[in-house]
Amino acid sequence: MLKTLLFSLLSFVTGASAPGDAQGADLLFVGDAMQHQAQLDRARELGGGRGYDYSGCFTYIAPAVTEADYAVCNLEVPLGGGPDYTGYPCFSAPDSYAKALKDAGFDLFLTANNHCLDRRDKAARRTIKALDELGVDHIGTYHDAADREQSVPFIKDIKGIKVGFLNYTYGTNGIPPREGVEVALIDRERMAQEIRRTREAGAEVVVVAMHWGIEYVLLPNRNQEELADFLVGQGVDMIIGGHPHVIQPMKVVRNEKEGKDVLVVYSLGNFISNMKTADTTGGALVRVRIERDADGKSRFKSASYDTLFSAKPAGGRSNFTVIPSWMPDRIPAAQRGTWQIFERGAKRIFDAHNVGVPRLHAPAD
Repeated sequence: MLKTLLFSLLSFVTGASAPGDAQGADLLFVGDAMQHQAQLDRARELGGGRGYDYSGCFTYIAPAVTEADYAVCNLEVPLGGGPDYTGYPCFSAPDSYAKALKDAGFDLFLTANNHCLDRRDKAARRTIKALDELGVDHIGTYHDAADREQSVPFIKDIKGIKVGFLNYTYGTNGIPPREGVEVALIDRERMAQEIRRTREAGAEVVVVAMHWGIEYVLLPNRNQEELADFLVGQGVDMIIGGHPHVIQPMKVVRNEKEGKDVLVVYSLGNFISNMKTADTTGGALVRVRIERDADGKSRFKSASYDTLFSAKPAGGRSNFTVIPSWMPDRIPAAQRGTWQIFERGAKRIFDAHNVGVPRLHAPAD
C-alpha cells in the first residue's frame, strides 16, 4: 500500500506512468528562441574571441526539457554562417546557439516563421544544412519544392507511438524566396493535403505548429480561432502556436466527429530573448501526455503548463538565462519586479481563459 501511495505521488509530480499503464509518451513545447543583438554581443564576449558561448543559457530549464521523451522549440533565427551576426530586424545567429539548444535537450526545431528568410535563401538553406549536421530534427523550411515533397510527412516514433509534425507560418516579413527555397506557409488547401498525407503515412497523432497571430496581443484573434477550428476539423490532435512574443491561452476542445480531445495552444510566448516590456520577458512551456488506449488508438490525454522568465546578464560571467517559474531565487534581484509583472499578467490570462490545461507548479512568490 505504501509503495502504491508513493508511486501515485511521484506520478502526480513527474507525470510518470506506473508499470502496466497504457503505452505513452511525454512531449514538451516551448516558444520563440530569439537572438537579439545584446544576446549576440554577450555570447561573443563570453566566448573570449574563441566563438559564441551559450553554455549557461539553459542550465536551469534543461532538466525539464531532457525529462520529456521529445522536446520542440521554435528556432526564430537563421543560422547565417557569419561573420556578421545580427539581431532585429534581420536576424542571423551562430551555429553554437543551435548546438546549445540541442545540448539543453531539444529534439525538433521549427523553422517556418516570419524571420526564416531574413538573410534570404542562402541562409535559409544553410540553416537546414547546419541543423542536419547537428543531428537534430527540423521542419518548416526546405531546400526547394522537391525537398518539401520528400520531407513531408515527418513522422517520429516516440516510445512506440508514431507522431506526425507539421509547421506553418503566416508569412516571411514580405521577403519572397528568390532562389526556390520552400517555406511552409499557412494555406488551408495545402495544410489539409499534408495532414491527410501524414495520416496516410501512419501517423497516429498529428501535431501542427502554427506561427500566427498579432504580436504583443495576449488573446487570440478571430483568424487564429478560425484556423484552429479548421485544423480540429481536419483531425489533428494538437495545435501549438507561436509568434506573438507573449503568452496566449491554452484549451482542450472536443472533436465530436472523431470522439477525441484536441489541445489548442495559441501562443507560448518567448522562450529566450532580449525583449523588454514585461509581457515579452517570459513565456510558457507545455507538457503533453499521449497514450495508446486499450482499443489500440493513440490519443492526446492531458496537458499542463508552467511559465519561464528570460533573465538578462547580471554581472560576472552570467548570460541571458531561461529561469523556470519554480526557481524564483535564481532571478537576479534587480529583475524580480519585472518577473512579477510578467507572472501576474500570465496568471491573469491563463486563469481566465485556459480550459482543461492546469498549471503544474504553483506560482512562486
